[in-house]
Amino acid sequence: MNAAPSGSSVARAKRLVVKVGSSLVTADGRGVDHAAVARWAEEIAALKAAGKEIALVSSGAIAEGMQRLGWARRPAAIHALQAAAAVGQMGLVQAYETAFSHFGLHTAQILLTHDDLSDRRRYLNARSTLLTLLALGVIPVINENDTVTTDEIRFGDNDTLGALVTNLIEADVLVLLTDQEGLYSADPRKNPAATLVRQAHAGDPALEAMASGAGTALGRGGMLTKVLAAKRAARSGAATVIASGHLDKVLSRLAAGEAIGTELVAETMTLAARKQWLADHLRLAGRLTLDAGAVRALAREGKSLLPIGVVACEGQFERGEVVGCCDPDGREIARGLVNYSGAETQRILRRPSSEIEAILGYVDEPELIHRDNLVLL
Repeated sequence: MNAAPSGSSVARAKRLVVKVGSSLVTADGRGVDHAAVARWAEEIAALKAAGKEIALVSSGAIAEGMQRLGWARRPAAIHALQAAAAVGQMGLVQAYETAFSHFGLHTAQILLTHDDLSDRRRYLNARSTLLTLLALGVIPVINENDTVTTDEIRFGDNDTLGALVTNLIEADVLVLLTDQEGLYSADPRKNPAATLVRQAHAGDPALEAMASGAGTALGRGGMLTKVLAAKRAARSGAATVIASGHLDKVLSRLAAGEAIGTELVAETMTLAARKQWLADHLRLAGRLTLDAGAVRALAREGKSLLPIGVVACEGQFERGEVVGCCDPDGREIARGLVNYSGAETQRILRRPSSEIEAILGYVDEPELIHRDNLVLL
């Protein structure tokens, strides 16, 4: 697990998503650090001049808003956070536009919500917009739309958002710049014997055990969110690099092939775009509990989910919404687009497909979820 990378994924990448954390952008909460933003602009401009396409996911709006409003502590109330984000977004975008203009580059502000990515049509629209901006040579500056989201519908952190954008535009690499060197085998603050993990496979369960998951006073993400983001990005075949944003010219050095930080490589085949969209859902409309036979049919035999294999149904979902499929122990093994509503599913579960018409008065599909609309996790 600690073998040095044979060459940075960033060096080989054509398209990258770079995520910069709050502490790097806002000088640990003292408002937008214009000198730091200028450095990121210079490095990204150099990568672009080398033929790479870059989308930037930047934290910092709430921290900048707090500074502008004179708040010393991050508020707990959602409306106060939304107000801080609205105020801070102005300064953040202005800083990036000014910095990139020195290199003859335009920026575009993209604010996303979960609904933008959970609705198939809006997902495709967001994808088309971002790909068009990249083709035009524009640097998209992406953030969660904190002014309208709530805790119930938010991505949760910009590491997750970075992974979703990586999948959305089929980037080759996700670079997570943080205030730490990378992922350690244990918390180096508590265990002096902890070693830096140079390379591993994204999705390795051991990585989640290593990551503490503790966030900072400014940001919401910790190392665990980065490990989970890498696992998510790997679904589209993308590698993830976790590195310190405090290192001089870190992006340029990664692009030159220098082994910096932790590289988490994808070991699974790239998911088809539609199934990737299903896998990326953060909010599910409902949950189905399957019996052992149905789990085996889905996981090992590549079959569709039939009503007879469902033992329980949770949620008030409608036909066409995304639901999770869980094994008898409650572990989610798959998710997909359901062919019947929650109320209808309650009536036909544990029954053979041949009885659907007699029970409901009609039959749309013999499957509860067709294999083409289902993705294994």
